[in-house]
Amino acid sequence: MNALTAIQTRRSIRHYTEQAVDDEIINTLLTAGMAAPSAGNEQPWEFVVIRDRETLARIGGINKYATFAKNAPVALLTCVNTEREKFPGNGILDVSACTQNILLAAHVIGLGAVWTGIYPERDRIEGFRRLLDIPETILPLALVVLGYPRSKAAATERFDASRIHTEKW
Repeated sequence: MNALTAIQTRRSIRHYTEQAVDDEIINTLLTAGMAAPSAGNEQPWEFVVIRDRETLARIGGINKYATFAKNAPVALLTCVNTEREKFPGNGILDVSACTQNILLAAHVIGLGAVWTGIYPERDRIEGFRRLLDIPETILPLALVVLGYPRSKAAATERFDASRIHTEKW
């Protein structure tokens, strides 16, 4: 699958089979994430790989939009290490690009994945800090819940020419 096809056909997937996602695949996804651009090339990302069934089940209590995580084989928490930001505030952008790379890589590999938001919701940030013993210098940004999809989602056309402005608004 080429890059444009991956971008245009990736969809959020929330239902997975019970098949485990092995460590080699997780490392491939994290390698793709770490290939993202970052301000000043600081690469301020950190990750928590979550496989524990009990922990995955508790995620829904922190983010009601991620209750399905309890049925996933794995989730990847993407975080900003604020001590690594060369340009403060840009870590959020950097780790967002990293998270998108993970989603695209998962799709190309044949996994289903979905970005569940944590930042900027203070209660979610603090909830994940407590759940996973995350220090104050680390900002939980997004939880990518993933696994082998139960079914395939159809691609939809999202191009909207009315959103494009040339030279001026």
